Amino acid sequence: MGCGSSSAAGGAKGETGSENPAAGMGAFGKHYELMGQLGEGQFSVVRQAKHKETGKIFAVKCIRKDSLQEDDLAALVDEVSVMRKLDHPNLVKLQDFFSEPAYFYLVMEIMTGGELFNRIVEKTCYTEREARDLIRTLAAAIQYCHAQGVVHRDLKPENILLADDTEDAVVKIADFGFAKQENEAGELLLETACGTPGYVAPEILMGKPYGKEVDIWSLGVIFYILLCGYPPFHDENQNKLFRKIKAGDYTFDPEDWDHISEDAKDLITRILVVDPKKRMTAADILRHRWVLDGALPETNLTGTIVQLKKFNARRKLRAAMQAVRAVARTQVMLRALAAGAAEAATADDA
Repeated sequence: MGCGSSSAAGGAKGETGSENPAAGMGAFGKHYELMGQLGEGQFSVVRQAKHKETGKIFAVKCIRKDSLQEDDLAALVDEVSVMRKLDHPNLVKLQDFFSEPAYFYLVMEIMTGGELFNRIVEKTCYTEREARDLIRTLAAAIQYCHAQGVVHRDLKPENILLADDTEDAVVKIADFGFAKQENEAGELLLETACGTPGYVAPEILMGKPYGKEVDIWSLGVIFYILLCGYPPFHDENQNKLFRKIKAGDYTFDPEDWDHISEDAKDLITRILVVDPKKRMTAADILRHRWVLDGALPETNLTGTIVQLKKFNARRKLRAAMQAVRAVARTQVMLRALAAGAAEAATADDA
């Protein structure tokens, strides 16, 4: 979500071209007052909102109903259903949900501390013990999700946020837009290809049915980055990247890993296993000797911070380029729709 903007509550139309989300709010408007904008997507705007009775501030995702296709609506129903089910200190919580004539409103706890990786690169001292503590926190949160029959399916740095800007801010996993839950029979065999390149599990790339194990793979990639500052699988060519992932082709470069404990590397090798049946579970991770070790090195991982700064810069550049391309695609689509409407009007006049 990120930091808020200075736009006033009930302000002008957002850049998405939607009508004002504050108009005709019904039940939502009785309980919440919309405030500054935090961000936006193609069909939604994220705004701050104040709960009128308590004065507490939340983040509200305002989704235009007329922008949703049938599959979009089904995905939203899944997201809300999953988030209502989950209640864990390290997961972003859905506080409330409203369905109004023009908009859906998802009221969530607000994250004002930014992304975890951005906080790490600001540190002057970052140790293996700190990395271990973060890994333990993330694994425990995913263990809880899996115990509830939920698979996240899109774990990545952008979805690991901090509750506030204090030194000991709580780490929380966000964005359950791709999450799925097991059926009444306790089955969870998924086939839809989803996730983010670089973090996606090999079984998804191979087109095989998959389950909770895909989250563990993504955690393994994140753990690797937390320890050395860059991902285990990287290539500018996406096809080559996917081949490396499917082969489990990664290494521990001595220059960056010789000062990391052998137990940490052992954990990574037990997570980044191509065969999901042989991959660790979240519970296994929490029982691993490195995660339980009370005497980890306190050496400052200076090289990791340097590498992570470079990785963060590349990541943000790619995100900016993708945003530009998305806007361009939307503009092309709108021009095509406008041209089609003009042709239809001309034909009607003829």
